[in-house]
Amino acid sequence: MPVMIQALVPVFALIVLGYLFRRWAFPSVDFWPQAERFTYYVLFPAMLVFKLGQARLPASAYGDTALLIGSMLLAMTLLLAVAQFFWRWSGPVFSSVYQGAIRFNSYVGLAAGGMLLGDEGLSLTAIAVAVMVPMLNLLCILMFSLVATPGPVRVKPVLRAIASNPLIIGSVIGVIWSFFEIGFHPLIAGTLAPLSNLALPMGLMTVGAGLQLKALRGGSVPFILSSVLKLLLFPLMAAGLAMVLGLEGTLVQVAVLLATLPTATSAYILARQLGGDAPLMAGIISGQTLLAMVSIPLMLSILW
Repeated sequence: MPVMIQALVPVFALIVLGYLFRRWAFPSVDFWPQAERFTYYVLFPAMLVFKLGQARLPASAYGDTALLIGSMLLAMTLLLAVAQFFWRWSGPVFSSVYQGAIRFNSYVGLAAGGMLLGDEGLSLTAIAVAVMVPMLNLLCILMFSLVATPGPVRVKPVLRAIASNPLIIGSVIGVIWSFFEIGFHPLIAGTLAPLSNLALPMGLMTVGAGLQLKALRGGSVPFILSSVLKLLLFPLMAAGLAMVLGLEGTLVQVAVLLATLPTATSAYILARQLGGDAPLMAGIISGQTLLAMVSIPLMLSILW
């Protein structure tokens, strides 16, 4: 437990630091949105290419990862459908509960995976992220079309956004680089290495800068339920599914870690664009990020 805490404290310290910097308008009010774009489009893809390109994972790791991640998402979707049957929330409210219970913050996941599990854990986390992101986006879009969005959802822009997602592109390039064992010329490595080192701390600080603590006023049943499902039940479900599927080792640790993560900040953008409850979504994102400082070490100490 002390080793785990030692690894996770810097993750959350950087999130808090980002929140404080944004609140103090340091270095400026306009800096943090641009820093988030730079991290998303440059730093994280560079890190994924560099780390995955050096990884030497067995071919079975990719299939096992897809199987476990797909099972986790399907099981949570079915559970959320049962919850909606009992609570009968409006479409916009349920869409926020759904995103809050099933999406994950990839910045926190990649940082925690690297710090807790080393380069192998970071590589497997990156592969899991590349598998999860398109699955989650398709599931969330389907859910919005069923319960929240008036009229048909435009599928082509969504598929285009998934195909152009920098995290997916970086992961695919890294996997191909690793599969063919191309290696990195010292000049390429000398460029990618510092960008890779900068990605995780900058990504975590942008997570903190994006927190909207005012949205936490007046906690609600949807917020509480989505947080319990995401931060407590989802990791238990991941561990149980891994046992049923006969999987073990670092992959299971990665799956449990991803399941414990707070929901993604991008869920707020999707809620605004597709008719969800954006204020509730902002509260879920901020609340879960704060609660995760306690729930992640707690759940990992139980399940790892």
